[in-house]
Amino acid sequence: MTQPPLPNGLQPSDFYSPGSYTPFESVGFLMRKVLSSILQQADAQLAEHELTYVQWLPLYKLLLCSDATNAGMARDLGLDPASITRALDRLESKGMLRRERSTVDRRVVKLVLTDEGRAMAAKVPQVLSSVMNAHMAGFSHDESRQLLDMLRRLLTNGDAMRAPEAAPPAPAPATPVG
Repeated sequence: MTQPPLPNGLQPSDFYSPGSYTPFESVGFLMRKVLSSILQQADAQLAEHELTYVQWLPLYKLLLCSDATNAGMARDLGLDPASITRALDRLESKGMLRRERSTVDRRVVKLVLTDEGRAMAAKVPQVLSSVMNAHMAGFSHDESRQLLDMLRRLLTNGDAMRAPEAAPPAPAPATPVG
């Protein structure tokens, strides 16, 4: 099996092997379980504000980056367009955002936070900080930074493996003249 390319000529780790691999010792499985726990706890705390994960995520993103569309929001958040549309419809019905047609390109519909949406989105960092700090209980600041660095390295490796799929194929080598 061909290994995907890694950044800076790194070689793949030999930590996992087919004969001893189990999901319960997999970094991916554990990250998914941790993410699930974080989202459940955040949802539980944001439920008192009548928000779900699929609602507070775009709400907070709009607070951070005001120039957004449905399609861009779905792409940036890694959610399917139908889910984002339903969440945005719900947020609009709650008066937290409005859709405005672009004056430059009438095909584009921009998402704009209302004052109520901005106030609600401003509560998200407090909830997420609380949830993350609870999950990081017992970690020193150095360990927390180290974990973040390791996760970023995993992301960099993953991005490098995906990059060839997005790039056009390399041209075939020239045939030597002889």
